[in-house]
Amino acid sequence: MSGPMRIVLIGYGPVGARFVEELLPAVTAGRVSLTVLGAEAEDAYNRVLLAEYAVGATSRERLEIADTAAARTAGVRIRLDETAIAIDRAARRVRTSAGDELAWDRLVLATGARANVPTLAGLEHTRHERGAAPVPGRDGGRRALPAGVLALRDVADAEAVAPVVAGGGAVVVLGAGVLGMEFALLAAEHGARVTVVHHGTAPMARNLDETGGRMLARAARAAGLRMAAHARAETVELRDSPAGPVFDGIVCADGTYLRGDLLVLSCGVAPRVELALAAGLACSTGVLVDADLRSWTDPDVFAIGDCAQIADPDEADATGRVPGAPSGLIGPGWRQAAAVASRLHAESTGFAAGAQATVARHERPTALMLKATGIDVVSGGSYAAEPWDADAEVSVWVDAARGAYLKTVVRDGVLAGFVSVGLPQAGAELTLRYERGAGLVADPAALLRLDAADAGSAVTADDPLGPDATVCWCNGVTAGRIADAVADGCGTVEEVGRCTRAGTGCGGCKGRIAALLAAVPAV
Repeated sequence: MSGPMRIVLIGYGPVGARFVEELLPAVTAGRVSLTVLGAEAEDAYNRVLLAEYAVGATSRERLEIADTAAARTAGVRIRLDETAIAIDRAARRVRTSAGDELAWDRLVLATGARANVPTLAGLEHTRHERGAAPVPGRDGGRRALPAGVLALRDVADAEAVAPVVAGGGAVVVLGAGVLGMEFALLAAEHGARVTVVHHGTAPMARNLDETGGRMLARAARAAGLRMAAHARAETVELRDSPAGPVFDGIVCADGTYLRGDLLVLSCGVAPRVELALAAGLACSTGVLVDADLRSWTDPDVFAIGDCAQIADPDEADATGRVPGAPSGLIGPGWRQAAAVASRLHAESTGFAAGAQATVARHERPTALMLKATGIDVVSGGSYAAEPWDADAEVSVWVDAARGAYLKTVVRDGVLAGFVSVGLPQAGAELTLRYERGAGLVADPAALLRLDAADAGSAVTADDPLGPDATVCWCNGVTAGRIADAVADGCGTVEEVGRCTRAGTGCGGCKGRIAALLAAVPAV
């Protein structure tokens, strides 16, 4: 092609921002012309930290993850508050909400995911997206959510939550997954009166076994939450106000009425694939791409992040359905952004054959840690086996009086899965062993000693903060790299983050970063 490669990026969230950052050298060199469409008026920010911002636990500045001004100075055209309306693959153009048409040689979709709005009476035909009107074919909702009902997916949502929490208001959280529980515990910690409504017996059913979930529910109640288990919400009731209808409460199937000042929907998300579908691109749960993150349908179109479903065409069943889904995690999304940027950078130089853009088709799931003050919950892998199963070695330890629970599952000498509640040191040790594909110590009961009062005498086989241990899984940062940053003068968690990116993703590793900093001898 003559002239620079024209690339259009649709989506300017955390993954899109990382793509821009990785591609800057090619833009600066004049080999790539990059245009970015961002639906929000805000610069890219870290959505994972919205709950902390909403309750006042972090500042707006801490959400920032992109240097938009620097990107623009380098020549990137970043168009905020402007959406893609349609993709014309034949003409290689994108039509925007501003009425413009953008020509492209390569198109990158980073459209992310939208919050699921449950089918409750009172929320019929609503959508989470704000704006005067829905985009035809892209959003089934005909009207915005009522006042007082939100999904905590953007800065405006967080800023609507803030006064309710600060005033000690009543918050109803619908859904008890990890994000719902993290927000609920944060809101209660900062003064709100919180009720969590969920269908099952225990919270976090996708990440914990029933006993672990019950232990978490007990800890949550002790932290001030009202846990409404086995509750099926049916109707959202609104009351009149001078500004119009506003949330008043929800009615459950058994007739229970739960009143509140705010309803936070935490019912999962769905990849945004409407634009891709309308363009004739193959989609299943997400936009279907191969291991190079190229669309199955068009090799000049890529997808990354929450909208990208990596799969092989041979995996489709007789109905065309493809198993799996986008990862939904920020770490894999960032790795995908870097991989596509690397390939396109290489293509722009004429050396596409040497580009290494392939990513793991199915990344091994990392351990999941609940971010909550004073409540230590972590799980990983396949932990569903029972103690009497013949194909696994299962150990279970419960101390309900002290809020502690531990379950380990070993197969073929390797830790296949675990659940740890109320045992922070044992949880850290198990996380390390699971992520390294290691086994357990000869006596699994020795793990319990790690959280004992005299734990200083306990010895583990591996150092969880050793140089090769991965501290930040979102960005792949090891303890050794963090130690090097400290030696170069980084003295706080924030400074380490600016130098290495550690702690700038989900934030779950900040405690381990602080522990590394604390271990540095004073000078």
